Amino acid sequence: MEYTAEIVIDLPRDKVIEKFDNEENMKHWQKGLVSMEHISGKQGEVGATSKLRYHIGGREIEMIETMTFKDAPDAFHLTFDAKNVYNIQENYFEEISSDSTKWISKNEFKFNGFMKIMGMLMPKAFKKQTLNYMKDFKAFAEEGKSVLTD
Repeated sequence: MEYTAEIVIDLPRDKVIEKFDNEENMKHWQKGLVSMEHISGKQGEVGATSKLRYHIGGREIEMIETMTFKDAPDAFHLTFDAKNVYNIQENYFEEISSDSTKWISKNEFKFNGFMKIMGMLMPKAFKKQTLNYMKDFKAFAEEGKSVLTD
C-alpha cells in the first residue's frame, strides 16, 4: 500500500527542520510515543537505528526506526519495522515562501500475517494516522502545542 500526505507549516523551512530533526521533540507531536531508545549508529545520521515504543488503542507497539537517507533541509527518509508491518517513509520539505514550508510524506507499507488483512480492510486508517501526526507536528511547530497536554 502506498500513499502521499502533505501539509503546509507556516514557518520558515529552517525552523521546521530544526524542530523535525530533534528527537526530543517527537514526544510532543507523536501521540502514543512512550519511549525512544538509540540502538546503533550516530544519532540523527544515516544508518542510525532506534527502538520506538508506542501505546496506541490499548496496544503496545514496538518498532525499529532506521534513517536511510538525509539531505537536510530537503529530505529525511526512514524505515519503521514492527511486527508484521514494514513502513518506508520519504519526507520532503519544500520552501513555499520565506514563512511557509510544505511537508510531503510518501509512505509505502508492506504487511505480513494478520496485518495483511488490516492493510486491505483499513488502508484509510494508515493515511489518517500519518495526517494526524503531521497536523500535530504543525501545531507543535507553529504554536508550541504538545500532545502531552491533550
